[in-house]
Amino acid sequence: MSAGDQKNGGDKPEDTLAVAEVWPEVERAECLARGAALKWASGVFCRPEHLERLSQYKKRESQRTSSIHTRLKSMVQSYLEGVGWGLEQLREARVELKEVSHALKKAGLESNRNGDGLKSLEKLREVSVNHCQLLAAVSNLPRLYSVRSMVLETERLVESRRLLEAHARLMDLERWQDDILWQLHGASGTAGGALSAEDQELVTKYFSGVGQLVEALGKELWAVVSSALALARQNPTPFVSAVRIVEREEALDRALLEERGGSSRPLPPGRPRCWRACFFQVLEEAVSARFRSVSYLHTRGPGLAGHLSALQHGVMADLATVRHLLEHCVPSHYRLTGAYLRASHHCLHAHLAQVSSWDLESGEIFAVLNWVLHIYNSSDMMGHPELVTEMKKEELGPLISTEGLEQLQNKYVQSVRKSVSEWMHKALQVELQDWQRDQEPDTDHEGFYQTSLPTIITQMLEENARVALMIGESLRDQTIQMGLYEMENLLNRFREALVEFGKEHRRNPSSNKNKFYLHYLLASISNCIILKKSTESLQQQQSSRSAGQFSRTPPNPLAALDRAVRRACRLVMDQLLLDLQPFLPGLLTRPWLVQGDPTPKLCHVLELHLELYSRVRPPCRQRLQEEAQWLMVVEYVRALMQKKLVCRSAEERKQFAHQIVQDDQQFREIFHGLEGEGSVPEVNPLALLPVLAEFIRLKDPGMLTLEVSGLAAKYPDISEEHVSVLLDIRGDVSRDVRGTVLDLLEQSAPPLPAGYRPIFTDILVPPSTMAFCLPTAKCA
Repeated sequence: MSAGDQKNGGDKPEDTLAVAEVWPEVERAECLARGAALKWASGVFCRPEHLERLSQYKKRESQRTSSIHTRLKSMVQSYLEGVGWGLEQLREARVELKEVSHALKKAGLESNRNGDGLKSLEKLREVSVNHCQLLAAVSNLPRLYSVRSMVLETERLVESRRLLEAHARLMDLERWQDDILWQLHGASGTAGGALSAEDQELVTKYFSGVGQLVEALGKELWAVVSSALALARQNPTPFVSAVRIVEREEALDRALLEERGGSSRPLPPGRPRCWRACFFQVLEEAVSARFRSVSYLHTRGPGLAGHLSALQHGVMADLATVRHLLEHCVPSHYRLTGAYLRASHHCLHAHLAQVSSWDLESGEIFAVLNWVLHIYNSSDMMGHPELVTEMKKEELGPLISTEGLEQLQNKYVQSVRKSVSEWMHKALQVELQDWQRDQEPDTDHEGFYQTSLPTIITQMLEENARVALMIGESLRDQTIQMGLYEMENLLNRFREALVEFGKEHRRNPSSNKNKFYLHYLLASISNCIILKKSTESLQQQQSSRSAGQFSRTPPNPLAALDRAVRRACRLVMDQLLLDLQPFLPGLLTRPWLVQGDPTPKLCHVLELHLELYSRVRPPCRQRLQEEAQWLMVVEYVRALMQKKLVCRSAEERKQFAHQIVQDDQQFREIFHGLEGEGSVPEVNPLALLPVLAEFIRLKDPGMLTLEVSGLAAKYPDISEEHVSVLLDIRGDVSRDVRGTVLDLLEQSAPPLPAGYRPIFTDILVPPSTMAFCLPTAKCA
């Protein structure tokens, strides 16, 4: 322990207790230090030979301890010096505060003693205020006496439109009014406060004529500005004077705002006037009045196009006057042409919005759309080179909004749709009347039957698409889609009309009214081919991105066309069957076997029909020929299945097969044109007749199994009933052979291949009337 510590009694027990009480962490810190020292020593002196360096460690630690003590002492000494300096500053501040407090008390006492003297100065202040007011009144007496005469003189100047002189007198009157108000404000002795209500009312009443002069001058100015276009061509001097007055007022407003913006002096009454903004507002109102003067024209029906043309010429004439005459009468920063252009655009926007809200017809809507989208932005109007430099189109904005254009286009499409629907209905009625004519349908330059229906429909839809394209591709696509919808509706009604036409003919087939029934059916098929080409042409004109865009269910006129064509072809085949029906019962009978009748008559009917089919446009011509071929073969096989003739001998079977082959050759001669026209079906129905002839001609019944196998492979729709009838017609098939053949057919029945058109499926085998075929042969 150091000497200082001993001197302060550091060894006394009571001092140790006090330290422990004040600093309880000391004991804990000492224990931690001793533990750390022991840990360090046990690590350093773990072996006896390490004790040799004990004196070195002791010396190093003693040096470190003395260094720490030295630093602590210097730090504590510096802290003590700082504390002493701070205490000295506090003592000096205390002395100065006492002196200031004493001076304030003395000033307070002096102020209390001088309070009575201030009361005597109030009377002097009142006298001074009265003196100032009297001085202001005396100095302004000449002005006040001349106010009435100045007002009257200024009124005469305004009435005679000597605007510049009138404005100079008005500025003098306003300046006098402002000076008097300020003098009264300063003489009232309430700096920063408002003028008394009595003084304010007195001045306002006395200068009431000034406010009326301002209104009168403003009316004259705005009248001049409103008639600027007319004055520019005659005498622009009044307009120039009006512009100069507006600029004077703007300069005065600006100067007053800069001068009195941060001061206590208020602005003169009615300031700022902002007459430049009023100038442009009056200009826009004048433009609007010009449009109203044009709008008296009859704007409905054909007059709307003339009205829009009048608007175009009126706007361009006014813009030329502004650009070449009025622009030189105003400062350059006015940009008068641009202002007039903007005002005209806004007025046109409002006017066309009103026109668009009317119940317009398609022609009127087209005139509006064409004017807005093409004429207005063309070089004849807003796209004029001299106007483009004044203002960009983006600054003006669209003349009609995108939503407004869409609504107009939708109205146009609906109006055209109504017209197209009416025309299609009329065309269909004319077509139905043509069907009742007592003469053949007309033919085109290629000799094909046709009526006026496809020409009317095609020209109407093409013309509507062409007109709509003059507006834009979007409207063209909408119009085409609408036309396709109406085409689909027309074709559905057309198919229903064909059905009714067929029913009427079946009710009275021998009527002269239906003499050319088949001809008009064929003309209807040709019409459908023309309409199909027109439909495909319209679909190709549509943009790919717009296909199905305007409706969730796009039109499908081609499907309706196919249904109508199939119905017409069915009616044609029904008529062919009706014409063949008188001769079909004589087929495959014993007279047929002996004489060959009635095959020539059937061929004659077929020739007549095929000749008429040649009047139908391809590919429906080939389709009809192919259907006639199928019909003839099916009816031939149906007659065979009726077992009108059962062979009794091999010679009879040979003759039977020979006659079938001859019939086949006659049929082939009639249908010889099919192969050349490239529409031969994958399975030629005429190829069935030689196969059936070979089946009947076969001499060995044991070979029938192989023959039936080949027949079933070519015609998988043949059934056991059909084969059983063929076996009956042969007349020489035993029960065992029949059972073997039918069992083989049942086991080897192949599925119908894809694209195969059945023949035997539509041929029903009549039920057998007796159990044995021999009596049937005798009956035959």
